[in-house]
Amino acid sequence: MLPTPDRPWLVCDVGGTNARFGLVLAPEGRPSHVSTLPCRSYRDLASAAAAYLQQHAPGARPVAACAAVAGPVHGDRIRLTNAHWDCSISQTRRELGVEHLDVVNDFAALALSLPWLGDDEVLPVGGPATDSGRSMAVLGPGTGLGVAGLVPHSGGWVPVSGEGGHVDVPAVTEGELAAVRVLRSQQQTVTAEDMLSGPGLVRLYGAVAQLHGADAEELTPAQICSADNDPLCRETLELFCGLLGGFAGNVALTLGATGGVFLGGGILPRITSVLQASDFRRRFEDKHSMTDYVKSIATVLITASTPALLGARAQLEQSVGSAAVRR
Repeated sequence: MLPTPDRPWLVCDVGGTNARFGLVLAPEGRPSHVSTLPCRSYRDLASAAAAYLQQHAPGARPVAACAAVAGPVHGDRIRLTNAHWDCSISQTRRELGVEHLDVVNDFAALALSLPWLGDDEVLPVGGPATDSGRSMAVLGPGTGLGVAGLVPHSGGWVPVSGEGGHVDVPAVTEGELAAVRVLRSQQQTVTAEDMLSGPGLVRLYGAVAQLHGADAEELTPAQICSADNDPLCRETLELFCGLLGGFAGNVALTLGATGGVFLGGGILPRITSVLQASDFRRRFEDKHSMTDYVKSIATVLITASTPALLGARAQLEQSVGSAAVRR
């Protein structure tokens, strides 16, 4: 079941907004023929995959596939947290015509990509160098807030996924607490994802505007990220980065991620200069009696374009690839 040009592996990364597809044509090969399709245009994973293959690789007949999905993976169901897809894994495998289908959480796939990222695919954001021989963590704000860990085991890697983005918001400073109070006046609870995501960035901007007695414009996350010269947007981004630093430090402590904490998602690459000049690293290290512990942990931004596809390939290497080699 090893991939070949005629019988490749199909890998996909399904988020709340888009589904990215690629083909692996050889063992340990990087995904090629990468393309992005909007989730809203298709009823489920199988129909989107069929459209991708027809448009970009009409002669390909995948032998195995791995789907990284933005949501919890339980039993036979694929349910996206922030999109409408809800389908059967076994039925999807039959519709795709593949012999094997793995479905993993998207951040578990992102975690599996970490050992495969090159130096030119990450950007240091403080601390020492990463150590790929130790446990690592990855988190990232996008449509939601994903979190996962990666633990070395028996010469391979075990991803540890969950729903860490839904913990309580890690507000510490007066500005953060004031913003949380504004949001709590609008909704009963405030989670980390409610502030550290694309929609969360919009909520945070609205709270900052209200605290200044200003009228919030109807801005998208992308507009807020690109308008950092605007005082309200700049303050919003600085609060966002500080909160993210505190959250990332909590993740590092919880998972024992001494090999490094990696930052993914679609927002941070848009605000690299703001992130590097922000309170992110100080807040990451500000962990009282555990400050020395987290100071020894690297924080890096993932700049690779489709790392979850690389992680989906790594998942197949560990499942069907290893089994094929043993046979």
